Amino acid sequence: MSANTEPAAAEKSNAEKAYEAMKAQIGGEPASGEWFELSQQRINDFADATLDHQFIHVDPERAAQTPFGGPIAHGFLTLSLLVHLSSTIPDDLPPMEGLLMGVNYGMNKVRFINPVPAGSRVRATSQVTDVTLKGNSIDQIRSMTVEIEGTDKPALIAEWIGRTVFA
Repeated sequence: MSANTEPAAAEKSNAEKAYEAMKAQIGGEPASGEWFELSQQRINDFADATLDHQFIHVDPERAAQTPFGGPIAHGFLTLSLLVHLSSTIPDDLPPMEGLLMGVNYGMNKVRFINPVPAGSRVRATSQVTDVTLKGNSIDQIRSMTVEIEGTDKPALIAEWIGRTVFA
């Protein structure tokens, strides 16, 4: 048997290559995105979309009489903005070959810590805490914090699972 007849080492799949790059991000420094204004109009539009017209969100005069001092964003509005807010966070991953799609796989934990007053600006900060290879997919868990400009206490914290699927 000649030396040329030995089996070749198996080439890594696209998911395996990406997994190595993504795993290297675990425990890295948190990264922040851009500030985004949560206007009263956006709050009203969310109320219309979800049929949640509680006065603390949509009635500035009545909301001014509450301990909040004015209207506040829905917690679920702030949570749903993670998609946009996270898109503004710089990502230092190299291009990934064979990438088919990324999907929202869910949340492990969500806590609404501080209400977001209408007109406030918010931004997301993200830190990768875990990465798991699952066949041709990768699940990445990020610790997400939504900050409110000018306050020390965040609006929310969440553990968000994103699934990346490869060909």
